[in-house]
Amino acid sequence: MFRIRRIYDDVLPLNRTAIAQVQQILKTQFADLPPRDIDKLPQQLTNPLKHGFRAILYIAENQQHQVKGFALLLHEPELKFGYLEYISAARQLTGRGIGGALYQRVREETRALGASGLFFECLPDDPRLCRDPEILKKNRARLRFYERYGARPIAGTAYETPVKEDGDNPPYLVWDDLGQDHSLGKQQARDIVRTILERKYHHLCSPAYVSMVLNSFADDPVRLRPWRYHAPLLTRPPAADEIPIDKRIALTVNHHHDIHHVRERGYVESPARIPAILEKITTSGMFEPIPIKHFSGRHITAVHDRGFVRYLKAVCAALPEDEAVYPYVFPVRNTSRPPKDRAIRAGYYCIDTFTPLTRNAFPAAAGGVDCALTAASQLLRGQRLAYALIRPPGHHAERALFGGFCYFNNTAIAAHYLSGTGKVAVLDIDYHHGNGTQDIFYHRPDVLTVSIHGHPRFAYPYFSGFAEERGADSGKGFNLNLPLAEHLTVERYRDALQQAIRRIRRFRPDFLVIALGFDTGMGDPTGTWSLRPPDFEWNGHLLGALQLPTLVVQEGGYDTGQLGDYALHFFTGLSVGAFNQGQQNPNEKPGITGKT
Repeated sequence: MFRIRRIYDDVLPLNRTAIAQVQQILKTQFADLPPRDIDKLPQQLTNPLKHGFRAILYIAENQQHQVKGFALLLHEPELKFGYLEYISAARQLTGRGIGGALYQRVREETRALGASGLFFECLPDDPRLCRDPEILKKNRARLRFYERYGARPIAGTAYETPVKEDGDNPPYLVWDDLGQDHSLGKQQARDIVRTILERKYHHLCSPAYVSMVLNSFADDPVRLRPWRYHAPLLTRPPAADEIPIDKRIALTVNHHHDIHHVRERGYVESPARIPAILEKITTSGMFEPIPIKHFSGRHITAVHDRGFVRYLKAVCAALPEDEAVYPYVFPVRNTSRPPKDRAIRAGYYCIDTFTPLTRNAFPAAAGGVDCALTAASQLLRGQRLAYALIRPPGHHAERALFGGFCYFNNTAIAAHYLSGTGKVAVLDIDYHHGNGTQDIFYHRPDVLTVSIHGHPRFAYPYFSGFAEERGADSGKGFNLNLPLAEHLTVERYRDALQQAIRRIRRFRPDFLVIALGFDTGMGDPTGTWSLRPPDFEWNGHLLGALQLPTLVVQEGGYDTGQLGDYALHFFTGLSVGAFNQGQQNPNEKPGITGKT
């Protein structure tokens, strides 16, 4: 078994290992390839301007993360074409379907990017151009494989003219129209071929050689070689409508959240919130459900005070099933002498009078932490987007305080977990200020915290979220609050979101964690703003366009009639922004080589 996934960069240790394995395959199977062309692979993925193309790397790996094959696609967005530079499987893997799966994925990606077609080079199956019978046999097998998809060599040109006079085995230029049933115009072909020769082979092809090849494209539209191995009607495998797994959003759900159910009238943080969202999003095809894993409690105490955690666990376990303890006395005078009575001491660790402790508050909150960390771990496994659908929420929970329906800060715990691998930006787009997340990271420069929220002069939690709160000590300048008016236009909200995105870009994080609240939507019982489903989609698209591994953690949002629509629109935009920007051979052996 293997899975195919895209490698975006070498930030993750998992990706660095995969890239090293790809480079080893290149060294083994492309013996004539200069070492500099192998060594530049990580830079190709992150610096398209330097290398002339946007590079897209796909790997086929097993469950032990061993790379069994790869494909490197080069994308040219202005001329709208894709160029398959390499496709290869590790040795001893013939007949495993890896080459076919990789090629089909490359076709799907190229078409999703809006390209008119996919170009690549393939060694000739003509004995006049290939003198070695064994190599000729392999060349025929490769061209037979590609012809199954409708890809055929361009005919009647001088592209396969060897650069060196005595060169053997010069490559054909092959074109796959990706099943779109359109032709390739002469001028378009000339522009594309010039780009390939001048950017990819500038060190080999002289200006005279390039002009000779371009002038040989005389047919309009360009002719393709007649079918040689397959009947035309059998050569068009359609691009799959199903979203590939690595383009889906990893979904973790705190399924046992409903054990925490406060039934007092007016308590809006109800279990109905989760099914309201799931009902809409699970049929979209965008999500890949992930089983929840249990994580050590050390992840909680990494951001929360140990005494606070011990207190929550003990008091919840001691409460009767049907009893809720509401804080009513708070330590405004002497914080160094906590009361001994647990019920009275609730106020020592709480910031409001409407977040009760119940028997199941602790286990439900701990389950939410597992949900968030499981989703975060998917980013470390190479998934690009993950969604932790959690209740109770968490962003109001500070290092040693609970409140605002929140007990443990799921967003902060996940962000801290990811910070062990790279820099993290946390963007809170709940209607209410993420005071807990700010408190936890206020002195840290490795986690940027940004919050867009209702101004604390009218919105909970009232005592934090002011613009002048910018961080302290080494964390100064790494906290940005954007408090907004009680009533505002969509345009004003968009301005704030754009400001937040600019700050995130300057920070240059390796991961983005979004604390997502739908209480910014019209009619929410806890908010005053009026975002509609298309606005959530627009917001999601902007955030996806940051092109970062992104974890979304569910926070507020209490209008159960609208939550599903808000979620579906937001994640549609996020997915489009993240994935659509810009946007083998039977022997499973290397199928692409350079000019001879």
